[in-house]
Amino acid sequence: MSPSRDKGVSDAELDVLKSLWDDGPGTPRDVLHRLKGRGRSWAYTTVQTLLMRLFDKGFVSSDKSARAHVFSARVTRDELLTRELGDLATRVCGGEATPLMLNLVKGRRFRPDEIRDFRELLDRLATEAEGAPYADARRPGRAPKKR
Repeated sequence: MSPSRDKGVSDAELDVLKSLWDDGPGTPRDVLHRLKGRGRSWAYTTVQTLLMRLFDKGFVSSDKSARAHVFSARVTRDELLTRELGDLATRVCGGEATPLMLNLVKGRRFRPDEIRDFRELLDRLATEAEGAPYADARRPGRAPKKR
């Protein structure tokens, strides 16, 4: 079962997922202790509820072979980021990724190695796009708007 497209992740659920990504699988009690170390002072039942919500949404799995359920992340940080950014582009930018990308990088400072990674990605995308026909020379990769 893949995560449901119509159910997002709340900030509290994201904190729980971060614990599973950073520290690996754990019981609700394990996750509770990890989160307390990060400044969260939740009750055990709160963490248990958040884990069950994430399970119901398909973001975590549960191993029930032990006395206490052990939860693991079913999605990676990158998978969730791709999904959330895609949803944001759809909601705010009509599905267009370019305005979202430009706003993510504008005004930020990047290390030289990050800039090199950006250039390599752009070069790879440009090479892939060279073989694709463009329907509108003014806006490569897009069909002209119907009037």
